[in-house]
Amino acid sequence: MIKDAATHTETAVRSPSKTCCITEADLAGLPSPVRRYMTFTGVIGKPWIITAHVKYKGRFRTGLDKSWMPISVEQFYTTNPPGFLWKAQFKVAGVPMMFGTDTYKSGHSHMHGELLGLFTVVDGQGDEVDQGTMVRYLQEMTWFPIAYLGENITWEAVDDHAADVTLHDNGKSVSGRMYFDDAGRLLSFHARRYGEFNGQYAIQTWTTPTTEYGRFCDLRLPVAGLGVWQLPEGDFPYVDVHLTSVEYNQPVEAF
Repeated sequence: MIKDAATHTETAVRSPSKTCCITEADLAGLPSPVRRYMTFTGVIGKPWIITAHVKYKGRFRTGLDKSWMPISVEQFYTTNPPGFLWKAQFKVAGVPMMFGTDTYKSGHSHMHGELLGLFTVVDGQGDEVDQGTMVRYLQEMTWFPIAYLGENITWEAVDDHAADVTLHDNGKSVSGRMYFDDAGRLLSFHARRYGEFNGQYAIQTWTTPTTEYGRFCDLRLPVAGLGVWQLPEGDFPYVDVHLTSVEYNQPVEAF
């Protein structure tokens, strides 16, 4: 569970130097576990990340009683301003059956899904969708961690193994708690996030435990992990992904 906010001890707002590369000075003032995390990822000496292009594969399901579906995803990110385009393909019995997109731009999100590319089965917009997608963007910054040093990010210390992070965008803010080990590896991200359950939006605790680290673009990144909803009736792991490709600072598809 997320610890009480009363345990917070310090706050840091980061404004990275406008030099070509991240320096030790850019980590000054961060909570100690976050400094360990940034050092572990290898961001020092690396250039600022403006865009990211990632691909991952895995499996996805819509309920505890539902079958897992193979999923392949291509995703494009911008960091200033924050935004993304998510494009997914879901298979049933090895056949592509559903295609989904999700965009986040200017503080707003639009989720769209089509069955066989013909019939709309998902068309999500609104405040709850915006909040959920913004939280997701904050968590997925672990794939381009230099962005956690941005001017739109606030860090607040919890203890030597956890810190709260807040993303500010277009007059909105969302937060999550990140847990780290002694070496600086990210263990998990926890947040209160809106999701759709039984046709209704509700805010629940969402976690993304990291299960494996690897190296892409000379950074240590989470390459495997889960998405888990902590629901009143029990935990619901609904997505299991493995990162396959990362590119930074290349032109990205418009969204």
